[in-house]
Amino acid sequence: MSDSSYQPARSGHHFKVQTPDGLTLAATRYGAVSGPEILLVHGLGQSGLSWARQTGGTLAETCQIVSYDLRGHGDSSKPEDVAAYADSALWAADLHAVLEAAGFFRPIIVGWSLGGLIAGYYLRRYGQHRAGGVNLVGAVTKLSPELLGQAALAQRERLSSPDLATRTEAYSSFLADCFAVPPPEADFRRMLVFNGMVPREVQQAVPTLDSDGLDEVWASIPRLLVTWGDEERHTRFEMSQRVLDLNPAARMSIYAGAAHAPFYERPERFNRELAAFAKG
Repeated sequence: MSDSSYQPARSGHHFKVQTPDGLTLAATRYGAVSGPEILLVHGLGQSGLSWARQTGGTLAETCQIVSYDLRGHGDSSKPEDVAAYADSALWAADLHAVLEAAGFFRPIIVGWSLGGLIAGYYLRRYGQHRAGGVNLVGAVTKLSPELLGQAALAQRERLSSPDLATRTEAYSSFLADCFAVPPPEADFRRMLVFNGMVPREVQQAVPTLDSDGLDEVWASIPRLLVTWGDEERHTRFEMSQRVLDLNPAARMSIYAGAAHAPFYERPERFNRELAAFAKG
């Protein structure tokens, strides 16, 4: 059976994680009871369900996987306060709290899009001793307009519009531009639902997040895999290439014909490469 036919895994163990500032994050554990540890960190507007082709695919046969909904996303707490999303230390503390609650020792941290930025915040604040490696997937490595793709730039202000009609159209366009080939209708409907659950305050706050000191983080990670789709429209190639320029130990895997979500569009290859990376 091809990985592309997998639906979200039904056998995951759901658990709640308390953050230092009093929020509750929804997390789920999947896969093997032993084996390499993998922590999946999704992107802006998405959820832990975004990783269905990993948590329900071959990757879960040999690896311990935990995914979680970022603050303001999915089943996690959604404070109606821009300040709850505008401090990079809060996003870092969330990831740390999930890692602690999962009991992971040295996981591979997979950061997709905004998840890459959050992984950087975690490493900047807590150090690298708890990370077995980092896989940046179409990741934001620095919040800078010249490094963002046309799809992200076109929707950035519209995603935080006070007008609901404008926001809903922006959500749909932002999501559609994640893929080189449109997903099946059932998958796209499911994705639209959890994109639409994200409060406007998240969209207002994220563009204001900092990038201070992250280049030093990327430069010093001993094990770093950069995954890139060559039809990417949300971040420019330079966003990922710059990490390789900073870190000679990093390597890049380019997915022909995939866009912002190569783990969804090429799950068999992505799962195989991530499993190999996790095993060291």
